[in-house]
Amino acid sequence: MRLGFPVKILGHPGLRPYDSRRWQNSPHLSVSLAYLRDIILYLERKKIRFYRLAPELAPYIAHNDFPSFHRQIEECFKELAEVGKMALERGIRLSFHPPYVNLTSPQQEVVEHSLRKVNALARILEAMGLGPEAVVVIHAGGAYGDKPSALDRLCKVLEKLPQWVRSRLALENDDALFSVRDILWVHNRTDIPLVFDHLHFLNNRDELEEREALSLCLGTWPAGVTPKVHFSSPRTAMKLVEEAGKRRAYPPHPSEHADFVDPFEFIAFCRTALMTSQRDFDIMLEAKAKDLALLELRENVRKFAADLEVE
Repeated sequence: MRLGFPVKILGHPGLRPYDSRRWQNSPHLSVSLAYLRDIILYLERKKIRFYRLAPELAPYIAHNDFPSFHRQIEECFKELAEVGKMALERGIRLSFHPPYVNLTSPQQEVVEHSLRKVNALARILEAMGLGPEAVVVIHAGGAYGDKPSALDRLCKVLEKLPQWVRSRLALENDDALFSVRDILWVHNRTDIPLVFDHLHFLNNRDELEEREALSLCLGTWPAGVTPKVHFSSPRTAMKLVEEAGKRRAYPPHPSEHADFVDPFEFIAFCRTALMTSQRDFDIMLEAKAKDLALLELRENVRKFAADLEVE
């Protein structure tokens, strides 16, 4: 099982996940790909085989007001293929998880903007020549007071997508609106595979037990494609906030991600998963300490559960 982390590199100061310059300075995908080459070499040195790409890899590519940025992928076909080859040769799985994608909105312009973003990220993965494990993970969106209608709108949008785009998508349960059972309904209609999120499930639990929910999500992935799971521990540290010159302490919200991963919680989750399903899967760690959290967890697993094979 490969462990991964998202976007930012904390263990090597100076590595940038994308070209973050403002539009006035003409940021470009070519610059982001140069940064990504350095990240891949860092991942290789640390023996990390799973990484979530920055959704801003191609800056402003889906922005309505900046059409001059819309051809970055076409302008970087050669560079994309080269970087994709670098990742494949090192066995590094890549994925996207863009925020603010809302395919359930009753407002067509919101859906169209989300689709432009999703299409662009899917095109990047295609141009990189990556296999079917490289996916764009999305949430369903909003419920707008009528969850069944929202889910029906989502399915209609997904059903109209070209097959090559649909094959790059995966749908994740969230921590408030759409549970595992809800996204299973979408999968049964659209065949989009499902990403099980452990912390979201704990915050938005339906009548399913976790082992059953996980097993059902893993079973939605095509044969020969390794599923992916999201895992994080809930934040437990108090928050100190300055208010009127005084410091006040507030408890964390149970949906907040911790900086690091509780190794004993993680080990228990993995053991339950292995008892429930014989299918291998990769785990994206959504801890705030990013690669530092991954490296720390990997050492703790080797210390406390040497029989679990993680890399």
